[in-house]
Amino acid sequence: MSSIHPLASIDPSAELGEGVEVGPFTVIGPHVRIGARSVLHPHAVIMGHTRIAEECEVFPFACVGMQSQDLKFHGEETAIEVGARTTIREYVTINGGTGEGSRTVVGEDCHLMTGCHIAHNVKVGNGVVLTNLATLGGEVVVEDGAVVGGLSGVHQFCRIGRMAYVGAHSKVTQDIPPYMLCDGHPAVVRTINKVGMQRRGITSETMILIQRAFRLLYRSGLSVPSATSKIEEQYAGIPEIETLLDFIRASSRGISR
Repeated sequence: MSSIHPLASIDPSAELGEGVEVGPFTVIGPHVRIGARSVLHPHAVIMGHTRIAEECEVFPFACVGMQSQDLKFHGEETAIEVGARTTIREYVTINGGTGEGSRTVVGEDCHLMTGCHIAHNVKVGNGVVLTNLATLGGEVVVEDGAVVGGLSGVHQFCRIGRMAYVGAHSKVTQDIPPYMLCDGHPAVVRTINKVGMQRRGITSETMILIQRAFRLLYRSGLSVPSATSKIEEQYAGIPEIETLLDFIRASSRGISR
């Protein structure tokens, strides 16, 4: 059975799953769906066509589902999706999309710390950590297992690759390839994200190959096309290397170097 505080404001059309807890002064608007066993602490605001999956936790003063801040937004219907077991801490803001039928998506098992902002049409993968006050501009993509450090800003349309790490206070203006660690203003890739890969079960043998790929990309003096060609010649067929190469080939803004 759900536990709804009498001082909460819940639209009659909202759908709440079994065992949902809603604290006082929380506001849940029409069209919202909250998954089973999720907890909404006092003063949280959930609006728009928002779906929050099961076992999520939303802390005070977080605001999920308000309209896009993009000046191109003109009232079209958009959606927000938050995956299971994701934590949304105090003062986090997650905006709806821009463009009819567009979505802003946060994956499963994410940890969004205090004051983070996720703008319109952003796609956040599974197991992502956004540290305090990290900001993602519109259309940003953050892939599975990445970490964005506190007070960092990611420029619109940039991509943060799988298991990449963005150091605190960084200004990201180009794509950060998978498995890399970047830092700076503007952010540049410094080395591989060894600690992050260890935590996620990447083997030592695979990390050695990723380190060699890093040296070809960042320490050999080769152009990106030449370096990627050499990486492909030497390490083709290794799943993590293929992930790295696919990311680089798909980059429209160019990778950070």
